[in-house]
Amino acid sequence: MSDTHRIGAFLEMMSAERGASPNTLDAYGRDLLDASDFCRGRLIRARPSELSAWAVDLAERGLAPASQARKLSALRRFFRFLFEEGDRKDDPTARLDGPSPAREIPDVLSREEMKALIFACGNDTRLRCLVELLYGAGLRASELVSLTLGSLPRRKGARWVTGDIIIRGKGGKERLCPLGRPALEALADWLAERTREKAPARAEDYVFPSRGASGHLTRRRLGQLLEGLAAESRLDPARVHPHALRHAYATHLLQGGADLRAVQMLLGHADIATTQIYTHVLTDELQELLETAHPMAR
Repeated sequence: MSDTHRIGAFLEMMSAERGASPNTLDAYGRDLLDASDFCRGRLIRARPSELSAWAVDLAERGLAPASQARKLSALRRFFRFLFEEGDRKDDPTARLDGPSPAREIPDVLSREEMKALIFACGNDTRLRCLVELLYGAGLRASELVSLTLGSLPRRKGARWVTGDIIIRGKGGKERLCPLGRPALEALADWLAERTREKAPARAEDYVFPSRGASGHLTRRRLGQLLEGLAAESRLDPARVHPHALRHAYATHLLQGGADLRAVQMLLGHADIATTQIYTHVLTDELQELLETAHPMAR
């Protein structure tokens, strides 16, 4: 029984039973093969001391705490799988310590910067639709590029009957994302232009078709489009990426008085602790209010 064989079986289980995405499976596969190489191909028989040494090696390589934590998480899941399958009678990761990844506060684009990005789209209906869906619905890059026509709101002629799109997020979980008027208008404009362009057969179901192997716009190409848009808007391209627009969506909702639980549902976060990172903006505003309005601050 080889490491490669059992890692493959583990990934099949994660896909079939847990609905893990291709990106997650690729990351788990790389992480476990890295651990296997460190253990000289004897990962499934590794002792706790060997795994602890691998964890130390990760830190010595200069990996970020978040990357270390992800690799150790993959390792723990793998050995839990081996235990449940009867391949091991113990769990050598039970006392394995790892770093606690600090949640970095995102650098959030302001409302004015978002207006500049949307203005810079000009008459490019596809680009404006991409920006409006990232910022107007808080979609992840993977959710946006793989969006299908069947996920869109129902239409009656030129009018939208509903304003919700169906998103299949992490772990295969579905959620409804309501779209505001600007996003719906941008979507209608793009769909009108899209119908004038014949998409390849494998791409005809996607909102943003492509002639590439996937049949839809890739995340890499999406990132490149946003970089160009940032340059056009005279913003730092490093600050303008798909997740930055998702950050702006969540932060601006909270600034506008949205409930944290509602924002959690809109973003598709399994844990509200992930959503709470955006509350730092409200804390900053309260601090500024205290410093300017309280009599003892003068």
